[in-house]
Amino acid sequence: MVIGESGSGRSTFINSFCDQLIVPPSSTVNHRPLDYDPSAEDDNSLELRKSLVELEDNEGVKINLNIIDTPGFGDTLDQESSFTVIRDYLKAQFDEVLVEESRLRRNPRFKDTRVHACLYFINPTGHGLKESDIAIIRELGDLVNIIPVIAKADSLTLQELQYNKKLILEDIQYHKLPVFNFLDEYFQLDDEYYDENDEEDETVELNRFLQKTQPFAVMGSNTVIKDESTGELKRVRKYPWGVVDIFDNEVSDFLTLKNTLLITHLNDFKDYTHEVLYENYRIKTLGEEEDDPEFVNGASSRVISLSKNAGAAAANSPILNKYGSERFAKCKRI
Repeated sequence: MVIGESGSGRSTFINSFCDQLIVPPSSTVNHRPLDYDPSAEDDNSLELRKSLVELEDNEGVKINLNIIDTPGFGDTLDQESSFTVIRDYLKAQFDEVLVEESRLRRNPRFKDTRVHACLYFINPTGHGLKESDIAIIRELGDLVNIIPVIAKADSLTLQELQYNKKLILEDIQYHKLPVFNFLDEYFQLDDEYYDENDEEDETVELNRFLQKTQPFAVMGSNTVIKDESTGELKRVRKYPWGVVDIFDNEVSDFLTLKNTLLITHLNDFKDYTHEVLYENYRIKTLGEEEDDPEFVNGASSRVISLSKNAGAAAANSPILNKYGSERFAKCKRI
């Protein structure tokens, strides 16, 4: 899932990430009259746009990736409705798994639709996080792995970029925001098997590097040119003084972020979602039902009802009905 205000480069990032046109650039351009009144905007202006993309690496290994874009996010003065739409969608995916687990006979073809990573785009204003940034991260942090991303990093000098990263990290620590922690104790290796010369040491160092790199600074581009010297196709941003390769590690964390999501930490995001985020949600949900007077024999009457009538529940639920038709394809580690 990719969340960011209009104009933050969210859609261009998606095209660059997939190295193909997924979201037409014109689809995010909002032509508004001069007398446009944000207060008159429809509360339901946010929509979740899903795209199923098949990616293939140089070795021919394929990954089916379901990307969820959020056009309309941040376009209204009152963003509470946007928070609700996104949170309800994330909870609906957890509820589907909870319903499936409560069945006596589980569906062997059941597909996991939970969101395993959420890239939250932050506009680098030089003042750290806005109140809306803090609110949305707090709202969603217990349901999805949130990865903070600085949008349009090419608009900043290297000094300005480091300054913005510093301010954002200070706000995250001060407000104790639940962003993804690569050094979480969940990922700590058993000291009994730890050897500073083996592969596990490299994993620890990588996690330290990624934690230090957050928030990831990225830039996107829909322009592809051919390098005359190497013949290689490159995705670049053009300026009057020259071009910038968006995958250049000297000026962008794009390649680092892409490798983290698709290669090095693909299974970590999925495992943490299932074993930590989902388990906390499940315990909280069943615990609240257990305190209900209608809770019988250690099982929630709500969950029992859903498990017996899962089909009807999905058909009657606006969230499940709207988003439950599409499923995440299983990702294969490269």
